[in-house]
Amino acid sequence: MSTHGIGDLSLRALAAELGTSHRMLIHHFGSKDGLWVAIVREVEDRQREALAELGSHEPTTLAEALRNWWAHISDPEMWPSERLFFELYGRGLQGIAPASDLLDDAVESWVAPAAARAIDLGVDPERADAFARLGVAVSRGLLLDLLATSDRTAVDDAMELWIELNESMIEPGTG
Repeated sequence: MSTHGIGDLSLRALAAELGTSHRMLIHHFGSKDGLWVAIVREVEDRQREALAELGSHEPTTLAEALRNWWAHISDPEMWPSERLFFELYGRGLQGIAPASDLLDDAVESWVAPAAARAIDLGVDPERADAFARLGVAVSRGLLLDLLATSDRTAVDDAMELWIELNESMIEPGTG
């Protein structure tokens, strides 16, 4: 489904694969695009839960936490969901409903949990929101790069540089 994009997938074909009818999907989601938005919202919710779960393992440093998160979100098993996210994000930026509804909290829903985790790892609370927002932007940008180029080495190197730059965010003796 999300491996090759959503443009050519018919709701009838998807319903048949799922063992339901296209009418049931329309009833529950309003449209094919409504279904895609619901899927992306669910994946995003699960990823925020994964962020909290990674936090429960208490990495010893901010760098370790960032590397763990990058390993999680850049795992090839996540690529179909990420392709779907970026496809809908692009549609949303074009003002196409209901994908445009994703833009309402596409960043903000990540800032608070990421900032809280960053504070736990030693980031100055006054800079944590900006740090989290930048982290969302860098992570998404590098994911888009990875999906577009498949150049794992170059993208991982860029993420590693970003992680190293973040070590300056930490006061000595913390995180």
